[in-house]
Amino acid sequence: MSVHELNPPVLDALPENALNQLKHWSASRPLQIALRHKRRGRWKAWRWVDVLREVVQLASALQQQGFGPGSRLALSGAFEPTLILLALAARAAGGQAFGVSRQASGEELRRLLLRSQPSHAYVQSREGVSQWLAAGAELPRPLLVLSAQSAARHNGRVRVLPLAELASEAGEPLHQSWRAARRTGAVWSEEGSEWEGGLELLLKHWLGNGESFAFPENSESAARDRRDIAPIALLLSPPRLQALADEIEQRLAPPGSWRRRLCDWTLTDARHGVRRLIKARVRELLGFPRLQTILRSAPQAQAAPGVSHAWIREYREQAA
Repeated sequence: MSVHELNPPVLDALPENALNQLKHWSASRPLQIALRHKRRGRWKAWRWVDVLREVVQLASALQQQGFGPGSRLALSGAFEPTLILLALAARAAGGQAFGVSRQASGEELRRLLLRSQPSHAYVQSREGVSQWLAAGAELPRPLLVLSAQSAARHNGRVRVLPLAELASEAGEPLHQSWRAARRTGAVWSEEGSEWEGGLELLLKHWLGNGESFAFPENSESAARDRRDIAPIALLLSPPRLQALADEIEQRLAPPGSWRRRLCDWTLTDARHGVRRLIKARVRELLGFPRLQTILRSAPQAQAAPGVSHAWIREYREQAA
C-alpha cells in the first residue's frame, strides 16, 4: 500500500459556507425554484425550501448508516438534484463529498477507491454499481454504495443499499409542464462527475448566486430538454463546449449553401432590421432564445483550444 493510500487526500467538493448559503436562500426566497430535472419525460422542480428540507432528511438518514465526521461520500453520475442533495447532506452530517468519474472502471477505479478511501458512495447507474462491486471487493475498509438503480447486493467489503431505503421519507418534487419549467430563467448543465472540478464549480456558482439550475433526463435527450428550458446561461466543461459547437454546426445549413451564407451574414451586424430577426429565429431553433452567457472553467485549468464557433463565441466568459 502506498503513502497516498495510507494518507488519503482531503477531498471536498462543497464551499466552506455551503450550508449557510443554502439556509440564506431558503429563508430569502423559499418558494423560488432552485433545481429542475426531467424524469421519465416530466419536469420536476425543487424550491429552495424543499432543498433545505431534503438535505436535513438525507443527512439524518446518512447518519443512521454510520456517516459522520471523518466519513467520505463519493459521488459518481450525472449532475442532477439527487447527487447535489446528497453532497449537501454529507456536509450537514459532518463529512465530506467528492466526485469520482462515472467512466472509471476496472483497475483505474480500484486505484481511485484505494487513494480516496470513501466510506460511502452514490453510484447512479446500474452498470456503475457492478463496476464498483468488482473494483471494491478487496478494499481495506467497508464501503456502502447507494443507488436508485440497483437492488441490495454485496461483494467482499462493498454493500449496495437501494436509495429508496435510505430516503424513504424524502419529499416528492413538484411537477411542472415544460411551459412552467421555461417560465423563469435557469442555468443549464449537462455534465457529470467525469468533469474534474466540475461539481465544485457548479456548487460554488449555484449556492453563491442563488440561481436556478436545470438538468436533462439523460445525455441522449439533452439537446431536446435544453430547448424546453431555453436557459439564460450554460455551465460547460471544455469538452462539452466543443460538443455544443459540433451540435450547432450539424443543425445549421451546410457551409456554402445560400441558407448558411444567410446565417453567417446575420452575424456581421445582427443589431438591426432583418438580420436581427434572422438571428432571433436561429437562436430559437438552437434552443438559445434567452441565452446570455456560457460559463466555463478557467483556460489555465482546462484549455479548450479550437472552440470558436461563431454562434457561441459571443456568450463565452470565465466562471473561475
